[in-house]
Amino acid sequence: MSTEYPKVTIGICVRNSAATVREAIKSVIEQDYPHNLMEIIFVDDGSVDETLSIIKDIASKMQNFDIKIFHHEWKGLGFSRNLVVNNAKGKYIIWVDGDMVLTKSFVRKQVFYMEKNPEVGIGKGKYGFISSGKLLSDLENLEFITTNVRDPNENSTPIGTGGSIYRVEAIRQVDGFDEKLTGAGEDEDIEHRIRKAGWHLAITPSVFYERRRKTWRDLWREYFWHGEGGYQLLKKRDILNLWMFWPPKVLFVEISRAVLAYKLTCQKIAFLMPFHYSYKRIAWILGFLKELFKQK
Repeated sequence: MSTEYPKVTIGICVRNSAATVREAIKSVIEQDYPHNLMEIIFVDDGSVDETLSIIKDIASKMQNFDIKIFHHEWKGLGFSRNLVVNNAKGKYIIWVDGDMVLTKSFVRKQVFYMEKNPEVGIGKGKYGFISSGKLLSDLENLEFITTNVRDPNENSTPIGTGGSIYRVEAIRQVDGFDEKLTGAGEDEDIEHRIRKAGWHLAITPSVFYERRRKTWRDLWREYFWHGEGGYQLLKKRDILNLWMFWPPKVLFVEISRAVLAYKLTCQKIAFLMPFHYSYKRIAWILGFLKELFKQK
């Protein structure tokens, strides 16, 4: 039976994910895809918490998986992802973040989708939604599930690496991730290059969940960091589209997302999404400006 399946690499690049990484790994172990055809590559990018020891402890008890563990001082996601790419034996790489939880059939559905659609270079799984009872976490989830219904080939918003399956052929065709992008944005950059190389991007039927930020302070830090990465993308000139940040356009898009999120979930808090997004966008802009002035 296993000969019907291609080998797949699970790339888990993490940093300071001790609070959630155990659950993420458990969801990988419980996949219904043949375990002997699943290679798992862990890359710890300079964690200062217990992330690495947790990974080593769980990995020592995992059977029937081909496992590799790498650890280095912080070098950024571009470097870490290329470490996975350069050591991958799989036909595909599925990127699993340290705060993700996969549904049991996630890997199987991702791989089958790519096998049936050879023109697709990147396939993004769908965000699942379970109310946490926490306003901030639920608002984050509501925003992301609206991406489940869009065509990534007609939308400039990046789909991201977490929960995505990448065709290794497509990654290597564009020479991998840009290691000069030490902040956020390595995913947006490679999506752009893979699309330019002629590959399609797609939303697949696979479902996964993410453990969202619990405090407004943590959310601010995350999007401040995204803003710093945004400046690095702008330096590449053909990547970042600043038009998407024009206030009237942002307001229209966010109101549309709120309406869509409400239709999909019937959650009334969806109508707070424009305020939630504005908070994140202010953090992003300040991060961008910090990086801009640092370069001058």
